[in-house]
Order: sequence, then structure tokens, then C-alpha cells
Amino acid sequence: MNFTILRKESPEISAHWQTIAFDADETMTIASVLTALNQIPDLKDIDGNPVRLPIRWESSCLQKKCGACAMVINGKPSLACDVRISSLTKCKEIRIEPLRKFPIVADLIVDRSVLFENLKALKLWFDETTGTEGEIAYEASRCLQCGCCLEVCPNFYAGGEFFGMSAFVPISRILTNLLESQKKEICHDYRKYLYEGCGKSLACRNICPAGIDIDKLLVNSNAVAVWKRFFRK
Repeated sequence: MNFTILRKESPEISAHWQTIAFDADETMTIASVLTALNQIPDLKDIDGNPVRLPIRWESSCLQKKCGACAMVINGKPSLACDVRISSLTKCKEIRIEPLRKFPIVADLIVDRSVLFENLKALKLWFDETTGTEGEIAYEASRCLQCGCCLEVCPNFYAGGEFFGMSAFVPISRILTNLLESQKKEICHDYRKYLYEGCGKSLACRNICPAGIDIDKLLVNSNAVAVWKRFFRK
């Protein structure tokens, strides 16, 4: 099986594709394939050129819990630890590239710091008065901050005013548990950075590796931050 990987040694150097033949077992994941390739001494591509090792990528839990290994696999943003070779056996080639909405650091590693800067801008943290219970709060707490939803979003770009679903999900968790007297500022930010910029394409609906129910969170948060306030005017 051929694995075609987008290589980029550093942000300043142009990217190029490199195809490596590897006999992958169907039970392996893309994460385990990348790990195995990095352990092969004197690895060469299908043209006989040396492969610069390591092929750089991020990982932590390798159990679909942290979101670190997010990348684009055959055109679909996914977690490398969650995509098994058995699901790709009909493909003549497996193409692996970094998420495209973020600056590339090296190979498959991207700089996703904008996700956390957006959360800080929204002041999404708990204090001693913030509750954390309820069905909506639990659903929202499963967000991995992997960035897969932003990869397919036609309205998001790093540094833009629309923060995307990776900010929408955490703000949904907070909105549900705030006292009415605490909601004014966060509801304003919700409308400015999330509601008004969303084109409602819902491309993010079926891409979340955690399987978060986006529709449920949208209905609840729009009701709290937009429609209830609209009808009060």
C-alpha cells in the first residue's frame, strides 16, 4: 500500500509530496503506520529517494481522547488514531496531509494556538459560581479542540472574527450554567463571534471525532443567547 505524505521541513521551506510503500496490516491505524515508518532505518520512497525522518506529527493519548493527532486523511479531517487501514483498503493510495486552516510547523504538525486564543478572548473559564451539570454541559465538555470542524467550515479562517465550532461548543457549556445576571457579556460575544459569522452550512455536523450533537447545542445556545433576548425587546 502506498502512503503519500505532504512533507514540509519548516515553515519557510516549500512543501512537497512523498510516496512511501508500506505493507500495513488492516488492524493498524494511520497513527501506528506513521510510528512504524519512523522506526525504519534508511527508509526510501517509491522513487528510491531517502525519506527524511522523523515524519513529524503530534500525538498524546492515541485513544481518541485528546485530539492532538488531527490531520487530513484522503481529504477528510480525522484523528490518525481513529482511522484504521481496514476502512481504506479500497483506496489505491492513502494521502496524508496537515490540517489546512492552520499554519504548518513541520510535516503534519500545525499551529492551533488560535483555538486557545479564541477561548481566552471569550473568557471561557469557570469560577466558583459556574455550574457544570446538565445534559448540554456534558455534551459540550466532550470537545477535543482538535480543529477538524474548522477544517471543513467555509466561514472560518485563522485570525478571523468568526471563531467557529471549536469555540461554539465550549461557550455552550458555559451558557447553560450561568446565572441570568452573568449572561449579558457572553451573550454579546456569542452573537458577535459565533452566531453572526456562521453561514449555517453545518459542514461541521458529521465531522466531529467525538460525535458531539451539534444540532442540540445550536438549538439550546441560540435560544439562550439570541432568540430569548430578541423577543424581550
